[in-house]
Amino acid sequence: MARRYFGTDGIRGKANRFPMTPEVAMKVGMAAGIAFRRGEYRHRVVIGKDTRLSGYMLEPALCAGFTAAGMDVLMLGPMPTPAVAMLTRSMRADIGVMISASHNPFEDNGIKLFGPDGYKLSDEVEAEIESLLDEDLASHLATGDKLGRARRYDDGGRDRYIEFAKRTLPREMSLEGLRVAIDCANGAAYRVAPEALWELGAEVVKIGVEPNGTNINLNCGSTAPQALCEKVREVRADIGIALDGDADRVLIVDERGTIVDGDQIMAVIAEAWAADGRLAAGGIVATIMSNLGLERFLQERQLQLARTKVGDRYVVEHMREHGYNVGGEQSGHIVLSDFGTTGDGLVSALQVLATVKASGGTVSEVCRRFTPVPQILKNVRFSSGEPLDAPRVQEAIEGARMRLGNTGRLVIRPSGTEPLIRVMAEGDDANLVSTVVDDIVDALRKAAA
Repeated sequence: MARRYFGTDGIRGKANRFPMTPEVAMKVGMAAGIAFRRGEYRHRVVIGKDTRLSGYMLEPALCAGFTAAGMDVLMLGPMPTPAVAMLTRSMRADIGVMISASHNPFEDNGIKLFGPDGYKLSDEVEAEIESLLDEDLASHLATGDKLGRARRYDDGGRDRYIEFAKRTLPREMSLEGLRVAIDCANGAAYRVAPEALWELGAEVVKIGVEPNGTNINLNCGSTAPQALCEKVREVRADIGIALDGDADRVLIVDERGTIVDGDQIMAVIAEAWAADGRLAAGGIVATIMSNLGLERFLQERQLQLARTKVGDRYVVEHMREHGYNVGGEQSGHIVLSDFGTTGDGLVSALQVLATVKASGGTVSEVCRRFTPVPQILKNVRFSSGEPLDAPRVQEAIEGARMRLGNTGRLVIRPSGTEPLIRVMAEGDDANLVSTVVDDIVDALRKAAA
């Protein structure tokens, strides 16, 4: 059955347009509260948000829905998505909510839901909540003293998360002597991330820490790391850390001002954890978009790379099913299940810092674990039909696979959120990679015309 509200990562859309309206948000609170009422005790929900202007609209609406369903609400204020997941577990909440559209512009917003275990909800639970959203829930709501109560927990939640992040490093480790530049994307981590780094002993240079409701991810953060690259060079920082709006993604910038992507970060952590005997299942999990160079790097060290569809939920599902403790995406969404249930930009950056500190080398030396093979990604927009099924497109794809052979990879997939077909190829021969992508894109455009 087609979904009306939930997408691949919760509910998301343009703020104050369906489904991202206060009416829907209140109904989500009611429906989720009803779905997670599973006993006679006082139920609890924690709600965090990023710094978008529309968060002020959606937070009270969700709060009204949950209290109407009889749930007590703790409002955390601006808080990273991984912090909400962690606090849901540590505070024994029945459900956690993050109001965020992650790396999207401020005009968008979203509602992500976590179960009591801190993991994003399964398709089955989301379907249960979705089925309630179009029902009359009046008979299921609380009355009298069964109504929920709400209070703010800004400082308490922030302090808990900072201590949690610090404990992911060895007790004796200090970041003293390191100058760390951090870009918080004017988002959810604008207070907690710099504070955690400072408490660990680093000299901290901050940018992207002045949110005004409309500047989240605007020319800053992991989706626009150029400002951080310039700041690293300007202040001669040892490392730069670029988070996105809800701080579940991270990119690293080395001391030269060069960007280190998620594939390199996973390689650093996998190699270090394998050397310490901490890497589970003999490898890591990444998506089909991760570079072939990462796969070869791991193979040389007798480690495997398990690939999934694009999306952190698929990475996490594979990790849980097969016992991996490191996974992620090239975009910088790194999941370390020894510590958390979702991507955590700050914790991932701390693991890189720990490796840099232990090695005594520079970030450029530590974080350049492999040379990426040439990779090209192009998008083809279409208005109707199924251009991928066209015979000329299928011929172009088959021809590209034959030409690449064992020296490269070809990934073609429809976008899950837009009428786009993404064409990605990579291989040792840059000219061949460019040619096969152009051939497929040309065939797709003709089929979509």
